[in-house]
Amino acid sequence: MRIAVIGAGPAGMTAAYKISEELGKKVSALDVYELSAQVGGLSKSIDLWDQRVDLGPHRFFSHDTKINEVWLEVVGKDYDIVNRQTRIYYKKQFFDYPIRALNALKGLGLFEAARCMISYLIERLAPTRDTSTFEGWVTSRFGKRLYTIFFKTYSEKLWGISCTDLDSDFAAQRIKKLSLFEAVKNALFPGKRNKHATLVDQFAYPTRGTGSVYENMQQKISDRGGNVYLNRGVERVNTTKSSARSLTLESGETREYDHIISTMPISILVERLPEVPAAIVEQSRKLTFRNTILVYLRVDRTNLFSDQWLYVHDPSVEVGRVTNFRNWLPSVYGHSQSTILCLEYWCYLDDPLWNQDPDHLIENAGKEIVRTGLVEEGEVREGHVVRLPRCYPVYFKGYREVVKPVENYIDSVEGLHAIGRYGAYKYNNQDHSILMGLRVAENIVDGTGHDLWSINTDYEVYQESSVITKTGLQPKGS
Repeated sequence: MRIAVIGAGPAGMTAAYKISEELGKKVSALDVYELSAQVGGLSKSIDLWDQRVDLGPHRFFSHDTKINEVWLEVVGKDYDIVNRQTRIYYKKQFFDYPIRALNALKGLGLFEAARCMISYLIERLAPTRDTSTFEGWVTSRFGKRLYTIFFKTYSEKLWGISCTDLDSDFAAQRIKKLSLFEAVKNALFPGKRNKHATLVDQFAYPTRGTGSVYENMQQKISDRGGNVYLNRGVERVNTTKSSARSLTLESGETREYDHIISTMPISILVERLPEVPAAIVEQSRKLTFRNTILVYLRVDRTNLFSDQWLYVHDPSVEVGRVTNFRNWLPSVYGHSQSTILCLEYWCYLDDPLWNQDPDHLIENAGKEIVRTGLVEEGEVREGHVVRLPRCYPVYFKGYREVVKPVENYIDSVEGLHAIGRYGAYKYNNQDHSILMGLRVAENIVDGTGHDLWSINTDYEVYQESSVITKTGLQPKGS
């Protein structure tokens, strides 16, 4: 078989890594095409001011033994365990995230805490009926007051739409079964049985940044005889009689394959397919993505705050999340006596913010970080801007009905496989994208029939579970 992979992010690189094991056997050719100059996609790492940083905060954590085995196989011993601390920053106070009820109520003060508890009791007596939206889903579990303080502002910064227009899937996948009742139970009766799935206190992190995982995969693929082409964009996938058998590069060159794995945005993939029905194109155009602007600031101090990242819920600033790379591993900052912060801003392609001058973005980010009180005036020395288009698939209300016919059409095209956050329109973490890559490789090489669309952030691990510790893979609970 001749196999092509479009995109070198976690899903695409994992697929190529596993398929490359069959080069010279079941696979005669394997080509990966990446538009940018570096592998890793949203999980790449970059060198900046003599330090190593990621594109925002990227932790890896999974209970899935198969995912963990691949990660360890690729990373080897070049990792350490990070003690996670991530909090919400609201009105110049820190609150635990995920929410721990006693911490939240104490930080809010007696009067505000009482309002939150009354709001929660009202919700219990007169429950919100419509839980199909993010607002309804969260309100039903925390009460209107806590929802307004700890969920509304941040979520609307991220998605750019009202929480009444945001589908409850986002809450169900990210907050899962956590509620104020569960949070109180975790606080009063700590223990493994009461530990909620989202409360991960430690995670494994590569000593050279998250991107080194995919750089190592790139080297392995090349060593096995595969090709990873950088700065090589794909214009479109070509189909004939409901089969995908070639792709056309941006250079105009056409290359033939037996299977094509696509991680390009699903809307772009479908819109450029020949012979696609107009109704499917129309549906695909409704699938929208949110962009990210990363503003890195070099701060002339090393002891800013102890979190790996903060969620900024203050509506008076535009920044939504702040990563502090000083709090990951010493290997990424070396001997530097400065701290690199990454401030995240979100927008759409047609928003004025997306095309703002880098100097203006850096100046504004510097002012906002000082306004929060996290950094003192004059401590920001320089800045750097990275723009990430189409990085968040927007779970607008009713999006499932829109995406389903698009999924069905792609499934009808023999030899075409769509995976990854962009390609499958799934709000994946790294582990979910890695799993997609593993399963599409099995579908192609071994003829398995995994349903790739069913893999999402709420998938359950049914086989033996495990976690990565400092000494390697350990069965969960041991």
